Amino acid sequence: MKRTKKPATLAQRINVLRASVMGANDGILSVAGIVVGVAGAATSSYAIFISGIAGMIAGTVSMAMGEYVSVNTQKDAQRKAIQTQTNALDSDYETEYGFVRDKYVASGIKPELAEQATHEMMTKDPLKTTVRERFGFNVGEYTNPFSAAIASMISFPTGSILPLVSISLMPKNWRIAGTFVAVVIALSITGYVAAILGNANRRNGTVRNVIAGILTMLVTYGIGRLFA
Repeated sequence: MKRTKKPATLAQRINVLRASVMGANDGILSVAGIVVGVAGAATSSYAIFISGIAGMIAGTVSMAMGEYVSVNTQKDAQRKAIQTQTNALDSDYETEYGFVRDKYVASGIKPELAEQATHEMMTKDPLKTTVRERFGFNVGEYTNPFSAAIASMISFPTGSILPLVSISLMPKNWRIAGTFVAVVIALSITGYVAAILGNANRRNGTVRNVIAGILTMLVTYGIGRLFA
């Protein structure tokens, strides 16, 4: 019998989307820093373009491999937690049962309802229940490391295109300022989206992202000017 592929959960899709957004954000920031820094030291459009392309390629490989390793590390930690919880249930089921019940009571559920809920869930699937309550994730819901790596591999160069095109096509007298403006706008968007995905304060997340981008470009441009 052919097994049907289980569709990705919302949490899994959000994790892949997060990798995409952060990959694009890093692509914008990294390549902007490179091309602005080189522009501070050289006037050759060719040199600036080549340095940006090199940064794009290096960053794409680095981001993809980083996501792959990171997600696999997270999966290893989750598998270890599952094994630990399996052993705990085998050796001391009552303690694990009590932990879940007491956690529900502490969250404000009435003791009798907490007892009923704990009994039903622990009877149905004690491993899933205790892993979720102790470690905060659902058994079997893992982010695919290949999906995260591919998302970063696509999004990083996509984000890189903006500063690369801006500084390559704009008139020489405007290319630094124009790139600054384009990057600030792009980082505002990615910072806002990242804050939404992370359920963080949207204004603070956006401002932090923009400030980080501005500082990066100012520092790299300043260093470039030192060697001009």
